[in-house]
Amino acid sequence: MSTIYKSVVPYLLVLSVFGFLIWFIVDKGSHLPVREQATVHSTVSPVAASTAPGSAWEQWLQNLQHPLALLLLQVMVILVTASVFGAIAKAVKQPAVVGEIIAGICLGPSLLGWLWPGSSQWLFPASSLQSLLFLGQIGLAFFMFVVGMQIDAGNIKSKARDAVMISHVSIIFPFFLGVMLAYFLYPSFGPAGIGFLPFSLFMGIAMSITAFPVLARIVQERKLTGTPLGNMALTCAAADDVTAWCLLAAVVAIAKAGSLVTCLITIGLAVVFIFFMLYVIKPVLAGRIKRLVGNGNRQPVVAIVFITVLLSAWIAELIGIHALFGAFFAGVIMPSNVNIKKMIADKVEDVSMLLLLPIFFAFTGLRTHIGLIGEQQLWLTFGAIMLVAVGGKLGGSAITARAMGQSWSNSLAIGALMNTRGLMELVVLNIGYELGILSPGIFAMMVLMALTTTFMTGPLLNLVYRPEVRPTKRSVIVDPGIADPALTDTATMS
Repeated sequence: MSTIYKSVVPYLLVLSVFGFLIWFIVDKGSHLPVREQATVHSTVSPVAASTAPGSAWEQWLQNLQHPLALLLLQVMVILVTASVFGAIAKAVKQPAVVGEIIAGICLGPSLLGWLWPGSSQWLFPASSLQSLLFLGQIGLAFFMFVVGMQIDAGNIKSKARDAVMISHVSIIFPFFLGVMLAYFLYPSFGPAGIGFLPFSLFMGIAMSITAFPVLARIVQERKLTGTPLGNMALTCAAADDVTAWCLLAAVVAIAKAGSLVTCLITIGLAVVFIFFMLYVIKPVLAGRIKRLVGNGNRQPVVAIVFITVLLSAWIAELIGIHALFGAFFAGVIMPSNVNIKKMIADKVEDVSMLLLLPIFFAFTGLRTHIGLIGEQQLWLTFGAIMLVAVGGKLGGSAITARAMGQSWSNSLAIGALMNTRGLMELVVLNIGYELGILSPGIFAMMVLMALTTTFMTGPLLNLVYRPEVRPTKRSVIVDPGIADPALTDTATMS
């Protein structure tokens, strides 16, 4: 009883204190004046009017501008560019996703549109961007489904005390700092017609995200899988992911709702949806898939999974909590059998990761205009965003891990890993941009923050993490001339 008391009281105290502070800032910010509507200038020029065909050359050019031909060309350019930058990222010991995000930015107005405006407007005209958006969103939905499948509820339960405390403080602390920063940014950067509440909540959630897939890839590449640090980091990130996406669903519901009653109805429907998925769909799905796999009928399994993902995403969008949350939760309810999960992931990942996700990165790049933050004052604002992002996520995670009994080396390493944002951050930012909550300037700064915090994870780990080496018992070698490697001194990495 005393152990439970010591664990629960600090946890509730931390949540209560920061919850009150966030409410206090939101209450103060609600009295800030809402900026008047302003004319929004698109960073991508519309397609030039097609000329009537005259010669064969003109006819060929007109065929090239056909929506399907243009879409196929865009996809090829995106895939080639993403592959090149992904390979460069791997060569400098960075996750491929970092290179793919940079590739998208280079194809947008920040580089290609700046160096060669005519080619950018011809290759990515405004009228074609909707097709790229839909392709990217579908790929993102299936990617979020795979992320949901990677959530191991049993692993979270086995380390519930430490992991939940670390992950929730790593959310609530940066969330508080993000809301506080929003209070100072809103008068200058708040979008026209958007109140302080949705703006501050999105800034808070954007500061709180951890990229679970990128973190898992880093843990695997550094051979930390199965180590105490790797297990704790993955468990914290999994708990962080579940909590952050539930919070995001609530924030989107609040942002979309026109009134408090609508908001409460949306959140209530979301709770009903979650319980229905967990206690009705999950057992039915598990039994059906197990029977089909046992009979060797794997093709119907893929069809059932795809229908489940799309239906779940559609219901979530219908409720008002975004389709990506539905896709994510469809992954959470998949059968816990490792072989079944691997089979499903192999079918989905190739299409979503290699084909459709780079399209999402490119679309994000087309929205990101780094030239919007060319002034010194705006770079100072970006510096404040970086300070809040790193201080809140890395600092909050590391200090809490240390308080829970981890060594300073492990605590700082957990903080560095939890500070990884990557693709998950881009998902949140794009949702905020689509809802009109994030202005183009803030969007560009936050994309740069996501890139920087992801890029710095590897160097930070090299700097702060020192694996402990425990020597084993010394074994006596009978014949020095025939030394069996299995009998020599060995060391284990912890």
